[in-house]
Amino acid sequence: MVSYRSHRKPARSGGSWPTRVVLLTAVAGAAAALTPAAPAGARPDDGHGTASSARAAGTRIDRLYEQAEKSTEKYNAAAERAARLRKQVEYAQERAARRQAQVNRLRAALASFAGAQYRSGGVDPGVALMLTADPDGYLERAATLDRIGSRQQEKLTRLRSAQRSLKQQRAEAGMKLAELERRRTELKQHKKAVQKRLAAARHLLAELTPEERAERERASRARGRGESFSPGGGSASSHRAAAAVAAARSAVGLPYVWGAAGPRSFDCSGLTQWAYGRAGTGIPRTSQGQRSAGRQVPLSQARPGDLVIYRDDASHVGMYVGGGQVVHAPHPGAPVRYDPVNMMPVSAVTRP
Repeated sequence: MVSYRSHRKPARSGGSWPTRVVLLTAVAGAAAALTPAAPAGARPDDGHGTASSARAAGTRIDRLYEQAEKSTEKYNAAAERAARLRKQVEYAQERAARRQAQVNRLRAALASFAGAQYRSGGVDPGVALMLTADPDGYLERAATLDRIGSRQQEKLTRLRSAQRSLKQQRAEAGMKLAELERRRTELKQHKKAVQKRLAAARHLLAELTPEERAERERASRARGRGESFSPGGGSASSHRAAAAVAAARSAVGLPYVWGAAGPRSFDCSGLTQWAYGRAGTGIPRTSQGQRSAGRQVPLSQARPGDLVIYRDDASHVGMYVGGGQVVHAPHPGAPVRYDPVNMMPVSAVTRP
């Protein structure tokens, strides 16, 4: 049997390099085609990326809340000034109205007297004396008329004075009203700033998973727990302070609403003002004003009822209630609650 030897060279195992590149590229392309595409906007998850992204979002949210709180306190200050101006405008307008009524009465009296003189003919006193049959009686009547003339001159002087006063009071009321309009414009600007920052914070929160939101909330409430703090006395410094603490505790669980001062919702300074108001003591509306609303004491000597002012710009306030805790209105979405007194940097402790 005749055998034939093949003249083809056996192929080298593994194939040529260009062939391998083509094959590997094709396989990689097929694998990529079979792998589901990540949804647009999804955060990368490399085992640490998601947690890092959540922490960064939490930091931005905290910063937005802090900025919103500063704008809220500016809004509260502007609202307080606007309320005072409204009262001043009302008072100035009432004074002007009373002065106008006085001017009207004086004008009416003088007009009545002038009309009576006109109707009587206004005879020259010298001629009347020459023609009278009773000169003595005429002189007596003339003295009476002179006294009447003096009284009318006094009324005229009073009218002129009242008119000048009315002009001044109208000008004052106009200036107060213009200032009130400026304050209203300022209020609108602060309101827009608050709403813009809160909207940005809500958007960032919506991007977090429920677990990430819960973890962020736990972390924010745990701040300060590991720091050393030796509280002062366990009892309130006065009966009104004790009453204010009771009022603040009764508000725990009620919602935070920026610009609100009770009784069903609060911002931070609105809560403390309302609590002291329930105790019969008036304190300023803003956290900056509340910092100067009494005697300042060291944090180590804090007693229930003291106001704890946070941050260098005094943009947050809570009420110390003992046991190293404050009651405060934290931020939108978080109700009035207890938190560690060292939850953020303390700038002052004030005892109203």
